Amino acid sequence: MKLLDKERLALVTGAVEGGIGYRVAERLAAEGARVALVDINAAAIEASARKLAAETGCEVRGFSADIADPESVAAMAADVQAAMGPVEILVNCAAIVSDKLFLESDFADWSRMTSICLYGPMNLIRTFAPTMTEHGYGRIVCLASDSARLGQARLSYYAAAKAGVIALCKSVAQELGPSSVTVNVVSPGATNTSLRQAREESLRTQMGSDNYAKREQRVLKMYPVRRIGEPDDIASMVAYVASDRASWVTGQVVSVNGGFAMP
Repeated sequence: MKLLDKERLALVTGAVEGGIGYRVAERLAAEGARVALVDINAAAIEASARKLAAETGCEVRGFSADIADPESVAAMAADVQAAMGPVEILVNCAAIVSDKLFLESDFADWSRMTSICLYGPMNLIRTFAPTMTEHGYGRIVCLASDSARLGQARLSYYAAAKAGVIALCKSVAQELGPSSVTVNVVSPGATNTSLRQAREESLRTQMGSDNYAKREQRVLKMYPVRRIGEPDDIASMVAYVASDRASWVTGQVVSVNGGFAMP
């Protein structure tokens, strides 16, 4: 039985193949949604949309936007509306990561991180929530990180931006609840995405293969289930909180982390 009681239009940001967003879109399509994929890379998102449409047989289209730019988001929203109709499910997956000690970072680092990881979700919610409230239905899901809940060395300003997302969603959930629009956060632990793979390869180069292998063993021991996450693990939870079965779930932060942290 599908999670969605009727065909809905879902918009997923950061949805290029290889990341959590693509798997979220794939899962929502399997649950009966039509899907708009969004990324700043126009060619990559169009290719990802074609691939997902071929794989699922569902209506999938790609749209490009710089989520840090309100005008770019507004233009993309107009294109989505014209091509596919009103968005009923919004999933904010787009993000960047910067592996740097805080005292080695500067304002440019903080500004770039905040503009994408915090202002991006703000722009998208502000753009799409009014139509949801007007129609009396909506599901908004933002991805955060358990680093925002616990802190993590070398991810300080990433954690700070994601902590802002958590506070944003809890607050907006209170405002939109009377209109039957829910707002929730899914907070992943370490997940095997192309973004993480690139970061790990950089660490392998810096540390050497032997030291890196020892580090990997230490990392895995921190997870009771003895593995890091896969994008499908996150997609399953997103699909649930975006569904009609979660109509009484709002303002929540759900960690999907293999037991790494139990806040």
